[in-house]
Amino acid sequence: MAWSAVSPFGIGADPFGSGVRAGVPAQAGPGAGGGLVRSVPGFDARALLGRKGTRSMDRVTALAVTAVGRLLGPDAWRPPAPGGPVALVLGTTMGSARSTMDFTRDSITGDRPHLVDPARFPNTVMNCAAGLSAIRYGLKGPNATVAGGRAAGLLALNYARRLQRGGRAHTVLCGGAEEYSAARGWLRRHALGPDGDGAPAGEGCAVLHLEPSHAPEAGEHGLAEVAALEFGVAAGPGEVRSVLAACLRRALASGPFAPSDVWAAATGGTAEAGDPERAAVADVLGRTPPVRISCADLVGDTSAAAATLQIAAVLATARRTPAAVGRTALVTSADRDGTVGCALLRLLPGAVRGWGVSSK
Repeated sequence: MAWSAVSPFGIGADPFGSGVRAGVPAQAGPGAGGGLVRSVPGFDARALLGRKGTRSMDRVTALAVTAVGRLLGPDAWRPPAPGGPVALVLGTTMGSARSTMDFTRDSITGDRPHLVDPARFPNTVMNCAAGLSAIRYGLKGPNATVAGGRAAGLLALNYARRLQRGGRAHTVLCGGAEEYSAARGWLRRHALGPDGDGAPAGEGCAVLHLEPSHAPEAGEHGLAEVAALEFGVAAGPGEVRSVLAACLRRALASGPFAPSDVWAAATGGTAEAGDPERAAVADVLGRTPPVRISCADLVGDTSAAAATLQIAAVLATARRTPAAVGRTALVTSADRDGTVGCALLRLLPGAVRGWGVSSK
């Protein structure tokens, strides 16, 4: 497989793909920080990863390490290695809100002389999940963490393509990770207000395996090609629709791709009326695409993991849709802080086999 996911549907690409294709939301329960949450069921880092290195590992790091491991595991499909080091780019919001808040509290309330547990300090650093994933699996290429909230997955994908274009890496793993905790629930509730945004909180991690489009393994086994990535900044919620529409038009013009070529659109918002991402897609296409995917309706607001999970949902849906080969899919994202972006994916013949993802 060329992508992996740890999501509220379970651990691995198969549970996530089955859940997306079924279209039934993952089970939600009460969150520690209030409200409903769709969490990864039965997730236990020690049971999944073993005792070594997991004693002080926080949840977001464990989610990322698990997803990367599923992509690189002995049973996973991998193309022949070109000989260069593998890079890892991971999107995040702020790392682990719980680790940062707990460590800060311990520094004030802990007993002298040590006050805090130094083994837990790495968890407070934003790039902890990416760093420990690289250490655990021996990834010796560039290692980067990109903060961008809901748009983090698309920003990480853009960073990955820059590494490849600049000759810094051949193979790149990129994705996004987000945990749920009482700390994140508290922050989310105060940021959104009592009415929220129509979706329960969620958590998870998705990782893509990227090869350059000129690589032989990408041409033979490629699932999709990243044809375009476009970004913009919305000064307020009222500008998201127009800014995103402009991004979508630039993405389609880069091919050029006709609006009629678009087979699917995976938006980051919920299906509720007035969603600016759906409205922007309709503005540009002049119609509703044949396939509409809303991960937020299925797995909740997964924040930094959202955009990569949307890409995974497109790939999972295409795997059961041979007619999608040769057509394009749009993935959109809009973060509350104003970052707006979209990706245009061109589905390749390998889509129905579920193997690889390439980038131009």
